[in-house]
Amino acid sequence: MELDPTEMGKVINRLKRAQGQLAGVLRMLEEGRDCEDVVTQLSAVSRALDRAGFAIIATSMRQCLVDSDGEETVDVQKLEKLFLSLA
Repeated sequence: MELDPTEMGKVINRLKRAQGQLAGVLRMLEEGRDCEDVVTQLSAVSRALDRAGFAIIATSMRQCLVDSDGEETVDVQKLEKLFLSLA
């Protein structure tokens, strides 16, 4: 199943922000910044990536449910595996 590009706009923006945050973490490490500051920023990057992943899975699930015409078109085990891979 392909993801709806209009639905992915927010996810793409979130990932771009996470990319910027990760670049910031790298700069902080190179500058020898305080451990607490680095870990705090790294935690923010991790949360952003997790949320992007959950948004992608949620969109996929919505599309499966909307497109369904009574027949099971959702590979539940596959979606569950994807979901749990983010945990």
